[in-house]
Amino acid sequence: MQRGQVNSRARTRADLLWPGVLTGIGVAGTLDEVILHQLLHWHHFYDRSFAADMISDGLFHLASTALLVVGLYWALTSVWRGRDDDRLGVWRRFWAGLFLGAGGFNLYDGTIQHKVLRLHEVRADAADPLPYDLAFLGTAAVVMVIGVVLLRGSSPPRRSGLDARP
Repeated sequence: MQRGQVNSRARTRADLLWPGVLTGIGVAGTLDEVILHQLLHWHHFYDRSFAADMISDGLFHLASTALLVVGLYWALTSVWRGRDDDRLGVWRRFWAGLFLGAGGFNLYDGTIQHKVLRLHEVRADAADPLPYDLAFLGTAAVVMVIGVVLLRGSSPPRRSGLDARP
């Protein structure tokens, strides 16, 4: 093989951290929409008027579902194209990304959207929203910590020696 040609068998190990992050954001958004918006009726994406509530919830649900599908597609195609030498490490990074994405999304939602922009509260009809806010943010922080622990225990992908430049 001449210099500059690429060996088609030389593939790098898939890094599933970012597909995991997208999947985690999609999971958190979908669970928020289904549980807090639809089943419990605690809040909507935008709590100002009925029509805006329904439209904003629908758009939010479409976006979170799209992120979930894109993240999973990216992860599966990356694994399919990558080498199989470290499946545990690859999937550990995926799960780390999933927890980081889900926890990060909920921390963003609970601080920026709930408190700074005041789009909605965790439970809009509660006499005292503070316990709900603390539970929401506390859960998000625990989920983030799980992601950090998983990420610290994983190793980033290394390029194969077959495709290294001389």
